[in-house]
Amino acid sequence: MEQSIEKGEVAIRISGIKKMYKLGQIGGGTLQADLQSWWARKRGKEDPNTKIGQKQRLVGQTFMALNGIDLTVYKGEALGIIGGNGAGKSTLLKLLSRVTAPTDGTIEIYGRIASMLEVGTGFNGEMTGRENVYMNGAILGMTKAEIDAKMEDIIEFSEVRDFIDTPVKRYSSGMYVKLAFSVAAHLDSEIMIMDEVLAVGDMAFQKKCLDKMREAAKREGRTVLYVSHNMNTIRQLCDRCVVLDKGKVAFEGDVEEAIQIYWGTSGVLSTFYKYGKEYHSNHRSFGKLVLQSLSVLNSSNMRFDYGSPICLKLVCSVSGQLKNVKFRFEIQYQDGSKVGTVFSDYGVDFFSAQERYIELIFDTEHLAPGKYRVDIIAFTYNEFRAEAFLDGVYPGFSFEINDTLNERNELVWMHQYWGSVHLHDAKIVGGG
Repeated sequence: MEQSIEKGEVAIRISGIKKMYKLGQIGGGTLQADLQSWWARKRGKEDPNTKIGQKQRLVGQTFMALNGIDLTVYKGEALGIIGGNGAGKSTLLKLLSRVTAPTDGTIEIYGRIASMLEVGTGFNGEMTGRENVYMNGAILGMTKAEIDAKMEDIIEFSEVRDFIDTPVKRYSSGMYVKLAFSVAAHLDSEIMIMDEVLAVGDMAFQKKCLDKMREAAKREGRTVLYVSHNMNTIRQLCDRCVVLDKGKVAFEGDVEEAIQIYWGTSGVLSTFYKYGKEYHSNHRSFGKLVLQSLSVLNSSNMRFDYGSPICLKLVCSVSGQLKNVKFRFEIQYQDGSKVGTVFSDYGVDFFSAQERYIELIFDTEHLAPGKYRVDIIAFTYNEFRAEAFLDGVYPGFSFEINDTLNERNELVWMHQYWGSVHLHDAKIVGGG
């Protein structure tokens, strides 16, 4: 039976939130300035040595990750938070989870929070899965008896029963995600915060997680905040959506309208990408291989004619010997729908710690006109011939296919009806 939630009951109220970071240095240059800054922070006052304009984001050695966020989230609501890399999504969730404190503004939270900001957040690698469940429950204020009552459900949902008494430092990234999500979903908390963590898990588990979050919001009356670059999961889960852009709320309201605005603000086409931390989207790479940058060699604007190839130069670094490293390019249309996947045709061997580049030709022959985003995943195979994730960047790059089909076929391609793949025309070989 669905739990009845009072309409308009507030779960989270955010007022004028700002978060400033200093770039390059921590100190204020003098002992006096450092003491002034420390004393201001202790009293909850504005730092007298901070010179930040109201509308500016980067000034000198300071950066406003969030610059005046006002937002109200209601109980029982599933709220999507989307935006381009560096828009402030993860920073906002860290503030709500009390991982860090705001520079200015207030946050009112009505209920206990279970958050999953990255793979294995809140887990101690030396402790077993079972011990970490108890620790997370204790942090939420639950008794051992209350955790015991939920333990079987957590283990069953997580699909890691055989490893529940193994130290989690030995878990794969997928096992981390499964157990961490199961803990967040089953322990007693009124608010769930999820920051794009489901992409590591397999497709069946992703669906199970989305179903569980829907149930948590609709049937149990829990509040869900969900950050993702996958617009299909945003559509499936969320009742309302917020678009962040440059540390501010660019839009708040209908999910479909939010997605269209998001693609408008994040669809910047670039021929060079340097993959900082924000591109790696919380995936657990273990540092064996890191994707560093990508250059496009045959375009100045990332707009290609139908059927034209894209020539890529991908730079990566490894910490030691790796064999048969392959690359997967997962293609999405601008609305977030999956289009298809391209694999590198053979594996690359690395014989020592080094930085190396790989040049590839990315085929677009069957892509219909429109804007596309490509996520890049590096992987190898373990001794059981199962895929072993190495690193991923989200997005790896974006590009656009020009509408030359319209000139040839006298039609405008309709993605919503025909999809994003344009196969070869059927040949008429006879008739009567």
